[in-house]
Amino acid sequence: MKKVYALLMALSFTAIACNNQNVAVSPSPSEVASTSTSNNQAQNKLLVVTTVAPLTNIVSNIAGDRVQVRGIIPEGTDSHTFEPRPSDADLLSKANLILVNGLSLEAPTQKLASSSKQQDTKVYQLGDQTITEAQWLFDFSFPKEKGEPNPHLWVNPKYAEAYAKLAAQHLTELDPEGKEYYANNLKNYLQRLNELDKVTREVVASIPAQNRKLLTYHDSWAYWAREYGFEVIGAIQPSDFNEPSAQDITKLIDQIRQTKVPAVFGSEVYPNKVAEQLAREAKVKTANTSDDDLPGDGSANALENTNPQHTYIGMMADNLRILASNLGGDSNLVNKLNPANVVGPTASASTNTK
Repeated sequence: MKKVYALLMALSFTAIACNNQNVAVSPSPSEVASTSTSNNQAQNKLLVVTTVAPLTNIVSNIAGDRVQVRGIIPEGTDSHTFEPRPSDADLLSKANLILVNGLSLEAPTQKLASSSKQQDTKVYQLGDQTITEAQWLFDFSFPKEKGEPNPHLWVNPKYAEAYAKLAAQHLTELDPEGKEYYANNLKNYLQRLNELDKVTREVVASIPAQNRKLLTYHDSWAYWAREYGFEVIGAIQPSDFNEPSAQDITKLIDQIRQTKVPAVFGSEVYPNKVAEQLAREAKVKTANTSDDDLPGDGSANALENTNPQHTYIGMMADNLRILASNLGGDSNLVNKLNPANVVGPTASASTNTK
């Protein structure tokens, strides 16, 4: 009898344990509904595909949480030579809107977009919509005889403002019900860009006039220089994007000595020893700037980014500090800037009005 009783008790405990395990791993009805709703919301959102990280960040500050924004070109990648991957074709085929820089910057990506996109999906080139052919700049990395102008408009905050306005316009065309939402995000973001423009002018004014010269690795500062009164005296990287020859380096060293430029600026995207060699032989300082690699870790998409520095404005703030520190200006002026996005996890209470 005792053996039977013990057996019954063991079976009872086993049943209870099994029931407890089932309770522990089974989601509640509310959890199931929440997960399902979240997945459906993501699937139901319109998809906007962009290219370089600064453009992605600018667009996502306007788009907010009404659409998905996805950038194709990875940060730290040469956007001029980037070849899209098979997975990019799939992403482009699902896009409801495609926004690129244009001015021949992402030719392979644009070609893939044309062949992969849905028939009614529009592709807009923001750079071509921002300036006319008469405003194109040709320079060391982009000689006129090749016919392709310097495409790095966004480095100039005034052109970044134009990009933001165009993003709001095209998003509203795609999603008319979001007109007020996009307009509100645009207003808040333009305030940040306007402050960036003001601080940039203050930083430039703090740099001695004779030092307002740039010798960079890749020639991406042309439109910024035209806006803020700098002279670009040369670029280390040849127009074919290969490494400079020994003869090129000798000419650049002579140029540095003749112009008395106090610093040579390399690039985060094009790491190499040439800039360091030039600086060492010409006895000037060297530092790296960036035109499309956002600082620190994070996502160019504002809604996925938890790092307030990993933004277009954060990138330009870093650049201003680097320029001021190496050209005799006041880098402390940059501390007035708020680099965070106006939407997403880093948005401040004063501008996040969702």
